[in-house]
Amino acid sequence: MLEKLDRSIWFLIGANLIPLVGVLFWDWSTFEVVALYWLENVIIGAINVIKMITCSPEPGLMESVMAEKIAKRGKLNPEEREKVAEFGNSAGLVNNGIKFFLIPFFAVHYGGFCLGHGFFVFFLLGREHAMNWSTSEGKMLLELVQQTVATGGLWAALGLLASHLYSFFANFIGKGEYRRTAAPMLMVAPYGRIVILHIAIIFGAFAIMALGSPVFLLALLIAGKIILDIKLHLRSHRKLQAGES
Repeated sequence: MLEKLDRSIWFLIGANLIPLVGVLFWDWSTFEVVALYWLENVIIGAINVIKMITCSPEPGLMESVMAEKIAKRGKLNPEEREKVAEFGNSAGLVNNGIKFFLIPFFAVHYGGFCLGHGFFVFFLLGREHAMNWSTSEGKMLLELVQQTVATGGLWAALGLLASHLYSFFANFIGKGEYRRTAAPMLMVAPYGRIVILHIAIIFGAFAIMALGSPVFLLALLIAGKIILDIKLHLRSHRKLQAGES
């Protein structure tokens, strides 16, 4: 199986091993590991905005997506087929026009989602790491982020950034995925990954903290994240490269 993995997966594995270095050599606790994974969500959101800007669906894509949705109700009648064809012919213009609305909307919505997720992670897992609890919540969150970056988190975040950028150029651009997706599809794409991955991470983190954050269990948490990350990566790119919605 390993020989079948493309380079983007090897980059993903390498970047996700940096937190293991943090646990073994930088004395990272459960909080630093989970805080880094929260920073990765911010990176994913920023790259998703770039994807929304650069996507340019081929003419038949939007037509096939609309046809599939209508077909779920049964066989298409002639009038519906005509509407689908008209929509497909104008798909490129529709996609480019809607970007002006969807990209700002995504930035605000996803930003709020990450902010809420960040408060949850940092205040439930990072209370003991805060230097000054008399400051405002926003400053406190920024303080905890800066503290994580200062303890080696910068290198780990740069590694994750490099991994996602490589996947963007190698898969999204290089393999033509930008031609097999559209802005409305990309707008919801990151949420599935966050929900699945971070529910598992947070539950695991609370269990590990309850046991005193032993290095062995933190290593298992990182290994579990890598495995789940690979599965989600393969699933998302398999759909795009097959031209599925």
